[in-house]
Amino acid sequence: MPKTAETFDRKYANRIMLLLAGVVLVVLYIEGMLTPSLPTIQSDFHVDAAQVTLIISAYAAAGVALSPVIGKLGDIHGKRKIMVAVMFTYAAAVTVTGFSPTFSFMVAARTIQGVGLTIMPLGMSLMREEFPREMVPRAQGILSAMFGIGFAISLPLGSFVSQEYGWRWTYHSAVPFVILMAILVFLLVKESPYRRPETRVDYLGALFLGVGLAGIVAALSQGEAWGWTSPLTLGFASFGLLMFVPFTVVERRLTRLKREPIVDVEMLTQRNVAVTNVVLTVAGLGMYLALFTLIYQFEYPLASGGYNTACTSLLSCNFGILAAGIDILPLALGMTAVALVASVVVSRVGVKPLALAGGLVTALGFALEGYATTLTTALAIEVVVGAGIGLLNASIINLLVLTVDPKDMGQATAMNNVFRNVGGSVGAPIAGSLLATYLLRAGPFAGIFPDHLAFQYAFFIAAGITAVGTASTLVAEEVLGSRRHPKFAHLPTLARARGGRAAPTPPSPVPGSEARSPTRAVSGLEPLR
Repeated sequence: MPKTAETFDRKYANRIMLLLAGVVLVVLYIEGMLTPSLPTIQSDFHVDAAQVTLIISAYAAAGVALSPVIGKLGDIHGKRKIMVAVMFTYAAAVTVTGFSPTFSFMVAARTIQGVGLTIMPLGMSLMREEFPREMVPRAQGILSAMFGIGFAISLPLGSFVSQEYGWRWTYHSAVPFVILMAILVFLLVKESPYRRPETRVDYLGALFLGVGLAGIVAALSQGEAWGWTSPLTLGFASFGLLMFVPFTVVERRLTRLKREPIVDVEMLTQRNVAVTNVVLTVAGLGMYLALFTLIYQFEYPLASGGYNTACTSLLSCNFGILAAGIDILPLALGMTAVALVASVVVSRVGVKPLALAGGLVTALGFALEGYATTLTTALAIEVVVGAGIGLLNASIINLLVLTVDPKDMGQATAMNNVFRNVGGSVGAPIAGSLLATYLLRAGPFAGIFPDHLAFQYAFFIAAGITAVGTASTLVAEEVLGSRRHPKFAHLPTLARARGGRAAPTPPSPVPGSEARSPTRAVSGLEPLR
């Protein structure tokens, strides 16, 4: 049965949230140090700024391809069981990545490591099941704040280890913690009650979908390095798109046979699910584009529009990984503080006003970064950017988790992860392309470091994309606050449940009547029968 304010186990629910926060911290420690280390990795393996983004896009492409399969397996066999398996696989990949002898080897290892992108959707689904619906917005807001805290801890720590001992040691030092978190999940987390072991996995459809997504992401993320009209880029893009033809055939055949496909198209076309996916795709693109640009700006010399005052000649440019990691802290602090506030007020104010405000504040911050001329100004604007991202993330995800049926939550969060990372995998290479295209034309760094225009264009593109994408929130159906859509009116909110009184829940439907019922499709309250 779904948890209520009276029946849920507060201690266990908080334990799940703390464990998930620990997983976030470990993953962010590994991934957080990677961006500040990109110039060093680029130098170590003798590749250019556009090529080095392949270690990010390979990770994202693999995660995108695996997310639908892992999410579906979690719904069928149990999210805890699948999450533990994924975490041990991730630990093995992290171990191998730290010993990469060549750039190609590192790209391959990072591809396997991409399975780590499926950890968070599984964890969010487990957490959603343990909290009563009226407390989900607060739990989601706290989890969003954990991302900010994770950045605040992992970026300087990972950057310190990377700068003092080398980026490889960041991977080496993280392995024991990944294994420890996997063991704790195995020992302390209960299996999800929403399982469907009798359901068969659509492996053929998953193969076509995964390969298709990976091909498209690879083409988009490496277009600049390979050449946008090169046979390699066009080949990957065409092959990726072509895979959707057999995928469609397989899915339609399963639908006719009344068997479950790998992706529930009906679920993805629900208004709130579609809006959440669009907004987080755009937010991921804008955030990675801007974050990648900021890191390079913190490490590049003043002559190119950067903020590295020590970099006055090629011999003095040590790329300051630790300084760059510390310089990202204002963004993390702004994200943390605002996400915590949003977790408290979203139930009363509603998702749409906060999400729109968050997107517009983020876009404004990106635009202002384009005009920043000093490090102090850039750091102050970072707080604005972090605040906008925290507000957007803490609010918009409620459209998804308060709309989808718990039995499909693994698939829903996994597909949301797909859309978010498709955006992220494109954002970084767009920045890399701009930095590789607009180079200084005069001075000691001519033809080596990017011109200030490259940074400006990157921030302006991020601002425009974020603002336009967030506007899609206007067509969503409100699930919280006093102005929510009538179809959600029977659902409880924190305002109704405050004061310790249990919030009312709708009566259970007549057995057999819940299949594809409109109320069930949006309430997310009925367990699998």
